Amino acid sequence: MKPENKANFQRVLRAAGYSLKGLKSAYCYEAAFRQEVWLSFLLIPLGLFLGDNAVEKVLLTGSVLLVLVAELLNSAVESVVDRIGSDYHELSGRAKDIGSAAVFMAMVTWGLTWLLLLFF
Repeated sequence: MKPENKANFQRVLRAAGYSLKGLKSAYCYEAAFRQEVWLSFLLIPLGLFLGDNAVEKVLLTGSVLLVLVAELLNSAVESVVDRIGSDYHELSGRAKDIGSAAVFMAMVTWGLTWLLLLFF
């Protein structure tokens, strides 16, 4: 018989702890993430202030948070690739480039969202 999936409160607390540990690690070791966090401290309140309604506020602040999510995923990919080895490999370079492209696309989304909502 398959064991029960224990999705109890203690498991949720442990998962939250791992998430906070990951955020702390990204902040300590990833300069780009640190810069984006500080920029988000300015942009999120600004987005909440400038949005005319709830939908605009969600789009303005959500686009900022999307950049942080993409940066976290990119940093995770880079850490795994670097863990495998320091020798150059085409697939390792491709993985890092694709992660970087994801951050770039999140930034484009952020820029277009703010541009379209605030100026058009």
